[in-house]
Amino acid sequence: MNRRSISNISIFRGGVCAAVCAAYFLSVPASQAQTRTKALPTRHVREAVTRGQARLLSSLPTTQTMRLAMMLPLRNEADLDALIEQVYDPESPLYHQYLSVEDFTQRFGPSESDVASVVEFAQSNGMNVEYSSENRLLVTVTAPVATVERAFHVKMSLYQHPHEPRSFYSADREPTISDPSVRLHHISGLDNYSIPTSKTAIANESSSENATVAKGTGSGTGGAFIASDMRAAYYGGTALTGSGQAIGLFEFGPYNVGAVSTYLANVKQTSTVAINAVSVDGSAATCSTTCNDSEHILDIIQAISMAPGLSQVRVYVANTAPGTTDVEIFNKMATENIAKQLSCSWGWSPADPNSDDPIFKQFAAQGQTLFVASGDAGAYKSTTLNVYPADDPYVTAVGGTILTTVAAGGAWKSETAWACVSGSTMCGGGGISPNKIAIPSWQTTTGVITKTNLGSTTYRNLPDVAAEANTDNYICYGYNNSTKTATCGSTWGGTSFSAPRWAGILALANQQALSHKDSFTDALLTTTKTTTCGFINPALYAAGLSSKASTYFHDITSGSIGTFSAITGFDLVTGWGSPIGSALITLLAP
Repeated sequence: MNRRSISNISIFRGGVCAAVCAAYFLSVPASQAQTRTKALPTRHVREAVTRGQARLLSSLPTTQTMRLAMMLPLRNEADLDALIEQVYDPESPLYHQYLSVEDFTQRFGPSESDVASVVEFAQSNGMNVEYSSENRLLVTVTAPVATVERAFHVKMSLYQHPHEPRSFYSADREPTISDPSVRLHHISGLDNYSIPTSKTAIANESSSENATVAKGTGSGTGGAFIASDMRAAYYGGTALTGSGQAIGLFEFGPYNVGAVSTYLANVKQTSTVAINAVSVDGSAATCSTTCNDSEHILDIIQAISMAPGLSQVRVYVANTAPGTTDVEIFNKMATENIAKQLSCSWGWSPADPNSDDPIFKQFAAQGQTLFVASGDAGAYKSTTLNVYPADDPYVTAVGGTILTTVAAGGAWKSETAWACVSGSTMCGGGGISPNKIAIPSWQTTTGVITKTNLGSTTYRNLPDVAAEANTDNYICYGYNNSTKTATCGSTWGGTSFSAPRWAGILALANQQALSHKDSFTDALLTTTKTTTCGFINPALYAAGLSSKASTYFHDITSGSIGTFSAITGFDLVTGWGSPIGSALITLLAP
């Protein structure tokens, strides 16, 4: 298997109090010790640090440069929540009336004076302000460690990771701010405890782990699936190509687009879709030599093959500190608002799972859907790492299946869960949110969570939907400019493949949505359709609970991932199932 990586204060009494408090105040400048500080509403320090599970190694060098993304809180957030609910209520006059970036910023973004206060705070404390974002949510800065420590009243140190053979840096306590005029929601970049991993899996044909991996029925060598096979299986038509639509891909590190050309040449296909790199942190988005870009390339290929008429694929790339770049990428996707369908095949464990929600709410208000891979290691436990952001309520989590087609490059025939079987550690991820994220409203409807599917009525359940993810997929990556070659293989899988495939399906639906602007009547909805499909989870769950569910989804009813089994209806293995393209598209965009 392959997992790509990017690189309480107790109350004391008596003499103990005197000793401890004296030691603390001696370590902090007198001006700070006498100033009343303000805590932030989100969590920044891991339990491994606060509980002493991570061994202290050394102080972080005071001259080392850090990059921090300071997120400001939304204004009128309760009103925003109410608006989002109305935007996705078919009976509301605001149904599918999305906000522009400008409207969102004016109504719900931080005020200009709030941003000015944060910028002044940063500069007066010796930080270099890199930029403030268009929606006024982010102020990104760089500063030496010593400056960060003084500004936020923390001590930055290196610790031995309790579960991985590496060290990580972290603040020793929650950051606080002395200036009462500075309003912050979260500071990203104060640790690198969790390094994002991509949701790819590779089967070695000669190993016992691959003994139970079914051979595909695709068009590639040995029956491996090539990306265009997914369009034939899940859509099956030719009229819709994603024309006029863009897909946004979330990636870490640079990529070499040459591998896309190699892939297309090897499968004897061509593409005219523009592939545009967007660096959000000033780092190189592309590489001129071989780079570790298997995730990037497979995402691009799946997107352009499912929707071959896309106007573009936008590859959002960052390559600096893991703690800051995720929020910067997501925020760039929101402030550009170019792609209405977004895909992320990476996972990590945030210090606070609510930290990115202001951006995800902006996605929903603007009519954007973010698809996220649910993972490749079976049923979640309370200790499972790197599930987020799949378990966030404002994303569509995509699980994995094993697909069989009627012939190579042919129509859908059957599908089972990408199940956990003896001898293999690779299977679809699903279950109850390990981050204890609250159950969203569309999962509380009667019929979604049942005694049979073992879902939680308290926490978020996932995945929402699924698609083929078995290790029977063909990809190319790692293009070498000198030799004009790339590494290619036919035993790749993972829910990394599932998420961009669903993004492609939504691109088809959004193309159709924009081509019809008159009234319609459907078994589920009666309204006037003049816009794109928006955040589709409410519609997916309404469809799954309807009497016509079997026309919208391939309901996967066989296979298990440990605790959970695929059953009729919604389950925590494959969600509602995989798309029956034309029917689901017609539901979303009549």
